[in-house]
Amino acid sequence: MKKPVIDYDECIGCGSCVEVCPEVFRLNEDEARAYVKAEDKCATCDCEEAATICPTEAISLSD
Repeated sequence: MKKPVIDYDECIGCGSCVEVCPEVFRLNEDEARAYVKAEDKCATCDCEEAATICPTEAISLSD
């Protein structure tokens, strides 16, 4: 199963990943960046879509 990874330097904190996969991603409101809170929950949502819609391409899926 592929696991989501966020390039924290590229993330602009738009929240699109959180909208698509709230079980996997969360916004760090102090730094206005997203982070992976539960990489094992991709089966509950569409992590691939979250990576696709990320405006800065900060999300990738790794093995």
